[in-house]
Amino acid sequence: MWRGIFFFTLLALSIVAADARPRQINPIPFAHEPCSVLDYRPCTPSYCSPLEPGPCIPEIDYPYGQNLQLIIQSVPSEADRAKYQKPDHDLDTIGDLFAELRSCWSPPSDNARAGMQMSVRFSFNKAGGLIGPPRLTYATTGVPAETRTSYLNAINSSLKACLPLKFTGGLGGALAGRPIAIRYVDNRELGK
Repeated sequence: MWRGIFFFTLLALSIVAADARPRQINPIPFAHEPCSVLDYRPCTPSYCSPLEPGPCIPEIDYPYGQNLQLIIQSVPSEADRAKYQKPDHDLDTIGDLFAELRSCWSPPSDNARAGMQMSVRFSFNKAGGLIGPPRLTYATTGVPAETRTSYLNAINSSLKACLPLKFTGGLGGALAGRPIAIRYVDNRELGK
């Protein structure tokens, strides 16, 4: 009998000691960790309970996904003009990269078409150069081949004029090999 009381007392003390230690908040709260049916807590970081100590950390949708996407217009609106200014320092953020790419764009003058849209996809290396030529992923339908070729040549020459981009070490390491998709929109009023 004394052995049973000692065993249950020891078990109760170990449970209290386990719950008494402070819970550490995951320093990377948005990383999805593997789950098991045997876990005593839910797997999603946005779960909250009045019985759990500590803050509730909701999962945030970041504006940039795995695929960095950008829209470049030939004539930016008044509100977006500041985004088309070339940075005067080494590129340190994705916003700086996008501003640099916007400032490099010069639409074609021959075979131009109002409303023409073309998307390309490419990646940079750590030094700021292209990994292979940009790959065409979309072009406005019903456009003659000469117009598409003219826009693709303008995209290639605009990117070559900007290269190599001057990345900081952190941004160069973060962007190396990640796909960047750019949609070029020719919103000029041609023929007027």
